[in-house]
Amino acid sequence: MNLVKNQNNIVHDILTMTHRNLLKTWHNPDNVSDVIIQPIIFTLLFGYLFGGAIAGSVQAYLPMLSSGILVQSVLNAASGSGQQLRDDINSGIFDRFKTLPISPIVPLAGQLVGDIFRLFLSGIASLTTAFLMGWRPAVGFSSILEALLLAVFIGWAISWIFALVGLLAKNAELIGSLSMIIILVLSFLSNAFIPTKTLPSSIQLFVKINPVSSTVTAIRAILRTGIWNGEAIMVLVSGGIIVLIFLPLTIFVYQRRD
Repeated sequence: MNLVKNQNNIVHDILTMTHRNLLKTWHNPDNVSDVIIQPIIFTLLFGYLFGGAIAGSVQAYLPMLSSGILVQSVLNAASGSGQQLRDDINSGIFDRFKTLPISPIVPLAGQLVGDIFRLFLSGIASLTTAFLMGWRPAVGFSSILEALLLAVFIGWAISWIFALVGLLAKNAELIGSLSMIIILVLSFLSNAFIPTKTLPSSIQLFVKINPVSSTVTAIRAILRTGIWNGEAIMVLVSGGIIVLIFLPLTIFVYQRRD
């Protein structure tokens, strides 16, 4: 009975900390921009500026763009985990959490659970904007939801990497800058926004091994046919491997933090 009660208390504490982190995101203009504003701006910007040049029209470009922006959006939102953790650590709020009658792991768990909601919001913002611009998927709502869930899962898995970086690094601004550079490089040197056959052969090689390309390809297949092909299964397995490696590693570093 005591074990069940303790488990219920931990779940309640994690949800409370999740609520706190979501409120922190909502009241921080930079975080709101990363999660909601950027996906909308990138979808509008890329669609109307490059749609005619790449695909002949905006409507013809949106099937390619929608999946690319979806992946970029969730990765960009995931990169905020490390910066938010470091902000809390540097402000001293995590030290104050230690004085509360809660499990030591609750603050970290609340951050990573909150990330799931942030990733959903970012993905929904990108897909909704594409729909309002004229994108009409060839599959039903359930397949669109599956594609969104796959993107959120891989984004959440990668957020554990960024959380570990946030625990190890000392400067939140540096974490944010490096994260943005990494996300932009991986996004633009992939098949997210352009046909890769026109790229130089050396860059095409990087595009093929870029995990963003695999994820975008898998999501495009789901949005086009509603079928989970081998690429989608590999993305799911890759995300699981990332979680299995970085979840315990992040918890270990977090618990040994001074």
